Amino acid sequence: MGRNPMKAAVTLCAAAALAVPLSTASAAPSAPPAARTQQMQDPALVDCSGQPQIGPESYVLACGDGNSRLVSLRWYRWDLEAAVGRGTNAVNDCDPYCAAGAFHSYPVTVRLDQPTGGGEGGGERHFTRITLTYTDGRPDGSPRTVTLPLPG
Repeated sequence: MGRNPMKAAVTLCAAAALAVPLSTASAAPSAPPAARTQQMQDPALVDCSGQPQIGPESYVLACGDGNSRLVSLRWYRWDLEAAVGRGTNAVNDCDPYCAAGAFHSYPVTVRLDQPTGGGEGGGERHFTRITLTYTDGRPDGSPRTVTLPLPG
């Protein structure tokens, strides 16, 4: 133990005390590599402020004024090719004008598709198209199915 046995003993105890938390932390379970890779590759839905979202509960369709938004979204598919869910499209009737208008709710099926990006210098993968299918009623003048480009 050298010239100072007490100093050597204290050093050994300190090293042992540090080794226990480190070995415990390294033994903690982590997500399998395939799951982490899959999550990083799934395309996102880019919101009005340019932030990517995976499986959001709400989404603003009318970025300029917020007069059309999706709420109560429940996703039952989200993969590399498409995302499909259900929710409600809350739409302002803007009657007599938007600030005094009332929001009306219409149940919809939502489909996101046409993913892009993610490759060499291509940025984060994101969906570029959204399709809404109204399942029970729809805004005046709106077709049953509406397809729109997404920001990204």
